[in-house]
Amino acid sequence: MSLVNLISAIGNNSSIYPLIVRDCGIEVPTKIAMTYNQNKENKKIAWLGARERFIDEYSVSAVWLGGIPLIDKLGSKIIKKVRNIGLNSDVNLKLISDEEKYNKKLKSGKAVEDLCQGFEYNIKKFANIPEAKEAVEDLIKVKNNKKLFEGLMNTKFITSIAIPIALMGFVIPKLIFASTAKKMEKYKQENPNKDYSSLTFGGKDFEQFIRGKSKMTTFQGALTSVLTNFTTVQKMAVTDGGYAAGRIITARKKNEAIDLAFKMSGMMFLNFVAPHWIEKAFNKITDVNLDPKMFVNKRFLVNIKNNRLQLPASNSAKDIIDFIDNNPKALFTKLAGKYDKVKLLENGVRDPRAYVDVKELVKFKSNIEKFAQNAKAQGVMPRMFAKAGQNKDIIKFANKSLRLRSLTILANIGLSSFLLAYCLPKAQFIFREWFTGSKLEPGLVENPKNNAN
Repeated sequence: MSLVNLISAIGNNSSIYPLIVRDCGIEVPTKIAMTYNQNKENKKIAWLGARERFIDEYSVSAVWLGGIPLIDKLGSKIIKKVRNIGLNSDVNLKLISDEEKYNKKLKSGKAVEDLCQGFEYNIKKFANIPEAKEAVEDLIKVKNNKKLFEGLMNTKFITSIAIPIALMGFVIPKLIFASTAKKMEKYKQENPNKDYSSLTFGGKDFEQFIRGKSKMTTFQGALTSVLTNFTTVQKMAVTDGGYAAGRIITARKKNEAIDLAFKMSGMMFLNFVAPHWIEKAFNKITDVNLDPKMFVNKRFLVNIKNNRLQLPASNSAKDIIDFIDNNPKALFTKLAGKYDKVKLLENGVRDPRAYVDVKELVKFKSNIEKFAQNAKAQGVMPRMFAKAGQNKDIIKFANKSLRLRSLTILANIGLSSFLLAYCLPKAQFIFREWFTGSKLEPGLVENPKNNAN
């Protein structure tokens, strides 16, 4: 992978790549070191705390980053084999729900924009396109087995969320706590004359701890089409919420539960919200919003230079989607597919089973349009680089934009990682000492200030 491709991957905050870099490469090693340092006044607790953190963080990361995509794939294969119908989980239920909402508004006499995508709409629109024949057949199968398909998709969603939550929130912590308790029992036997009054496991010895029963969460309530079509990253965010709840429930004592609640709420914000806010701030400052790979795309730059870049006539949903459907070979269509703004079939035709996020597509089109206008102006550089008398070459403009965009992506990763790996643990340690009266891990010690089990 080239450097540009690497920066492009970690700069996509809707993918798992920035999470992998922040989580496994920066956050976890830093937290392990900080955990040991925070508890260093008691070497045994420091070692046990760092050991727990190491096993916990990397086992959770494995489930978090790998478990959801794996369960999704298995679920899709199972759905396809149910009753030998061949239902395809690529069909997005939002096509059905959005079209139903449109029809209700239409019947009620409310003003609505022209329909540009939907279940029946897509079946009719793509029915006579040979390249989309298989996709249309998938839509018809779902139409004829709607209730079964919705039930299967709901089950798939619940499974892809429930299994990781159960593993990360309940199974893994119980196993780690039991392992730590066993280590302490062995240590006590080897050092019978030492004072262990400060070391506990929620007031339980090893046997009591193993026999203890953890509380379990239940999943209830109807799941909408929005939930069943969550992306992997969105499912990871939901799973993180369940993971946090599980960790709080399985905490060894009240102080540990409160300590974990502080940490987990901060982690969720810094993993799933803050990077998007930081990206928006950088984009506003620099006026550079496109993926880095687009700045080295020769066909894209040549099209701009020769005024051959075709774009939709307006930002209306119908204009943009119709442009993509009527111009499958256009560069804009190919770029929209490459950067996941629309899903294209292998033959280049838009996949009628997929739902188009029109807002994201409009934003993508507007960013391309703005870059093209600035590039053709030959010298209208992003504000940070604006200087009188600079070279007015489009390639140099693109290269400068590439450097600036790469810088903001790396700065985002660095800043969000610093907040996650250093600032959040520091804030947690300050909160812990203020609330419990001790710097030590609240699950491993008797708290002198707030001793609650």
